[in-house]
Parts: sequence; C-alpha cells; structure tokens
Amino acid sequence: MIKILLILLFGLACESTGVILLKKGMTHIGDVNGYTLAELLRVFKAGATSPQILLGVFFEAVFFGCLLVLMNKSDISFLWPLTALSFVFATLAAMWFLGETVSPVRWAGVILIVIGASFISFSEHAKAKPSPPPAANPVTQK
Repeated sequence: MIKILLILLFGLACESTGVILLKKGMTHIGDVNGYTLAELLRVFKAGATSPQILLGVFFEAVFFGCLLVLMNKSDISFLWPLTALSFVFATLAAMWFLGETVSPVRWAGVILIVIGASFISFSEHAKAKPSPPPAANPVTQK
C-alpha cells in the first residue's frame, strides 16, 4: 500500500509540474485569436517548438506511466478518486509558481477534495482482506 501511495504522489507531482509548464508555455505563445485553421496551426507550431510545453508534455506522460502502473496494482475505484488530489497539487503550484490568488471558495473545494480522498484511502484499509486458502492435508498412504 505504501508503494502505491508513493507512486501516486510522484505521479501527481509530475502531473502538476506538467500543468504548470504547459500554462507557462501557453502564456509565452500568447492568445489564441480565433479558431481558424491558420491560427490553430500557428499555436500548434509554437507549442511544438516551446521547451516549456514539450517539458510539460513529458511530465504529463510520466504521470500517465505512473497511472498505468497503478491501475495494474490497485482497484480503479480506489485509485481514480485519489487522482483528484492533483487539484490540490495544481492549486498550490499555481500559487507558488504562477502567482495566482486562490479564493476562500476554491480553498473550500480543495479541503473537500482532501477529505474525500481521505475517506477513499480509509476504505482501502477497512475492506476485508481475503482469507488464505486452507492448508492442504498431507495424504498418508498405508
């Protein structure tokens, strides 16, 4: 269980790092001025050559890799709700690295997410563990 949580926390840190880098990269690219093919190609080309966006995509890919490993090791009903903790990480990262102001209502949402993730984590500890198979009796031959 500890391994799963450590991989999850690492993945969530990578996911939040990726989001912050993508936001910074898009800030450098500038506004999207409409949704014409020429404008979308301009934004795509600028994104494909932006070191921040490419690094952001890399960190998002690392998160995805962690998620694949975790899906193999744990129940999706346990894992997927815990990925909501990325909202907590992203909110803190947006404050620290982007200088965003977070309103009390948003903090209330962050607190509710933490409470929900705690309940889900507790449910994993509380669920009944499967009992081991009965020991086989050796067959005695006479």
